[in-house]
Amino acid sequence: MPNTYSQLYIHCVFAVKYRASMLHESWDDRLRNYIAAIVQNHGHKMLAINNMHDHLHMLVGLNPQQSISDMMRKVKSDSSEWINSEKFTKSKFLWQEGYGAFSHSKTQVDQVVRYIANQQEHHRKVTFLDEYKKILIDFGVPFDERYIFTHPLE
Repeated sequence: MPNTYSQLYIHCVFAVKYRASMLHESWDDRLRNYIAAIVQNHGHKMLAINNMHDHLHMLVGLNPQQSISDMMRKVKSDSSEWINSEKFTKSKFLWQEGYGAFSHSKTQVDQVVRYIANQQEHHRKVTFLDEYKKILIDFGVPFDERYIFTHPLE
């Protein structure tokens, strides 16, 4: 659309269903490349992506022609289907329902890229759940503890 300009940086966080430790380092790179391709095929720009065994972070330059919820629905459904078709996991792979999406300014992009790149180091000190709650608190997002990436035993 002529005369339409945007600069939208969105940090997305999503987890494996029940926060199960199903993402394995033997296929991490392939997963990140696959998800980056999904994002880019929808006209967005992947700025950073990294994962731990139970969750994934990505920073996207969002194309405003697709909503965040539509992008996340495609990322999660297409990547789940791919993981299952490649038989990377012993049981059926699913992402947890929901996700976090947090906007950042251009001046914050380098900091968020470093944060995402350093997930392995970061999680030696902080659990995913504590990390996620801190993000929600830092962004002033109200939340109910019962619905934060639930675990079947909780």
